[in-house]
Amino acid sequence: MPGIDKLPIEETFEDSPQTRSLLGVFEEDAAAISKYSQQLFQAMHRIYDAQNELSAATHLTSKLLKEYEKQRFPLCCDDEVMSSTLQQFAKVIDELSSCHAVLSTQLADAMMFPITQFKERDLKEILTLKEVFQIASDDHDMAINRYSRLSKRRDNEKVKGEVMEDVYTARKKQHQTMMHYFTALNTLQYKKKMSLLEPLLGYMQAQISFFKLGSENLTQQWEDFLTGIGTSVQNVRREMAGEVDVMQQTIQDMEQANDLLYMPDPDLSLVPVNRNLTRKAGYLNTRNKTGLVSSSWERQYFFTQGGNLMSQARGDVAGGLVMDIDNCSVMAVDCEDRRFCFQITSFDGKKVAILQAESRKDCEEWIATINNISKRIYLSENPEEIAARVNQSALEAVTPSPSFQQRHESMRPSTQGRPPAARASSVSSAGSETASPALSVLSLDALVAPNTPIQFDIISPVSEEDAGQAKAVGLGRTNPFGESGGTPAEESEGSILHQLFIAHFLGCMEVKNADSSDIIYETMRQILAARAIHNIFRMTESHLLVTCECLKLIDPQTQITRLRFPLSSVVLCAAHQENKRLFGFVLQTAEGRVDGRPIIVCYIFESNNDGEKICDSVGLAKQIAFHSEMDRKATEKKKEQDKAKEKQQEELSKQKQIEKDLEEQSRLIAAFSRPTPLAAGTDGQFLVLSNSQSEDSVAGVEGREKGESEA
Repeated sequence: MPGIDKLPIEETFEDSPQTRSLLGVFEEDAAAISKYSQQLFQAMHRIYDAQNELSAATHLTSKLLKEYEKQRFPLCCDDEVMSSTLQQFAKVIDELSSCHAVLSTQLADAMMFPITQFKERDLKEILTLKEVFQIASDDHDMAINRYSRLSKRRDNEKVKGEVMEDVYTARKKQHQTMMHYFTALNTLQYKKKMSLLEPLLGYMQAQISFFKLGSENLTQQWEDFLTGIGTSVQNVRREMAGEVDVMQQTIQDMEQANDLLYMPDPDLSLVPVNRNLTRKAGYLNTRNKTGLVSSSWERQYFFTQGGNLMSQARGDVAGGLVMDIDNCSVMAVDCEDRRFCFQITSFDGKKVAILQAESRKDCEEWIATINNISKRIYLSENPEEIAARVNQSALEAVTPSPSFQQRHESMRPSTQGRPPAARASSVSSAGSETASPALSVLSLDALVAPNTPIQFDIISPVSEEDAGQAKAVGLGRTNPFGESGGTPAEESEGSILHQLFIAHFLGCMEVKNADSSDIIYETMRQILAARAIHNIFRMTESHLLVTCECLKLIDPQTQITRLRFPLSSVVLCAAHQENKRLFGFVLQTAEGRVDGRPIIVCYIFESNNDGEKICDSVGLAKQIAFHSEMDRKATEKKKEQDKAKEKQQEELSKQKQIEKDLEEQSRLIAAFSRPTPLAAGTDGQFLVLSNSQSEDSVAGVEGREKGESEA
């Protein structure tokens, strides 16, 4: 006999759409069996009725033949041969009538009874269990909806206990009913074979017995065939009995194993969280926006398929794509009306999904699973083993620090001029003493100082009231790194480059040098490992403004500058080699330690856009700033040269003026020292020259002297 298709009882507790779809196939099969069995029942009932009619007709024929001799025909005389022959026929037909009566009895017992029992008992049991399961499923959905709408307030503990008890009762009832329903459907696969074979076997055996009564010439071949059919029916019956015992034992084991999971929020100490999953499926509530402010929640079945997050409503044949979770970001979020919520942001930042899990364990497992998938661990041959190895490596790479502030002060007791450290998250981490395989050539100690604390967040110590006053007055705001929050408007308005990006701050830590991009990659590895180990998935979103003078991190809501870095202090900027959304830059401060070595800090961010674009923008800003500085120096140099030329021209003009004055003075002296000639008149008296004549004469003398000097 071929194998029997079965419903997996082990998957009844999960109640996935795939299981429901498979259940629908079995229900369609049961409906087809019911329809076919009804038709077969009608056909066999016609055989049974026909056999009863044949038996009655044969008996009537025999009776009529016996009464032939009592008949008086007007035109017929007594015929003893005919009467004797008919009596013999009557005797034979009477024996045949008895055989038909026995056949009718055998058909009623061996053919009609099994098919009638299958139709009236087994198929009706399936219909009854289907109705009970539907009622239990509806009650479970109502209880889950009430539980999902529980408020976060603590003043309704009594209502919460009642709702959780209703969820427990409804879930247990649905699970038990579903397991019994699956068992009945699995049993039906056996019973449908028996319901077809047993009536036919009874029919054939009754016919053979009928023919044996009339003749002993029935071939042994038919008897062997029918014997084999009977043996197969007995084997199926024994197999069904064994499978029923196994399913009953499975039901008991599943009830005991899932007793803790009937509660919607189990104790994590009893049911630990598995953080090495690369595939997960289950029901989640998804938030759908119905307006600008209002939103609604819908319960759907979610599952991961490769690097995609899929969803499937109950009754759907297949699931639909929600988003691509390769290189995505996931973090737990606080919702006003829901608990156990987490947010998934796609790699390009254009799609965001907010989902609600049923329990804290389920929420943490979803976050860990999506985080593992975002690293593309599922592409390896043993994804769960690789995920466990990555988590173990992260545990070895990062050591938790009890207090960031205490460690920071103990490590740098004599630091002067360094900006005050920001208030970090409640859990910080220190660097590893062993480098990753990608940096095996380099020494980790040459990149990152051991026991270097990591800052995961940017939290300003300024109160909200002060922030409002600073925003109203237009003054700067002090941030945790000692930078001024407010900058003059002309600083950004006068810049040639003005680009704005959305960035999420992952963390920063001090490094030893800024020689190559390996420092940024190693810092990324340590910060991401520390976040994965300590379940720090919240990231501060800021607007990164790139200008030719500085880099700014601006709060998107208050528009207050959280951090400001002079562009000249940014010595290195690079994006991750594989995950292009990750980028970082190295900042070298002007002030140094007591030993004179400058402070070098590496900042790591995650962008919604491509990180290489941001790095290119920073590089372009530095080039523009460099060329602007060169142009400024060239302009200043040209101005100095022009001033020198002007000064030289002034000196030359002064020298010429002095020479001209000396010549004029010497000419006047010569003119006064020479004797004046007398001109004789017609009357013998002296002629006095006029002023014009004297000037002409002086000019003539000067012309002669000039000609002589030139000669």
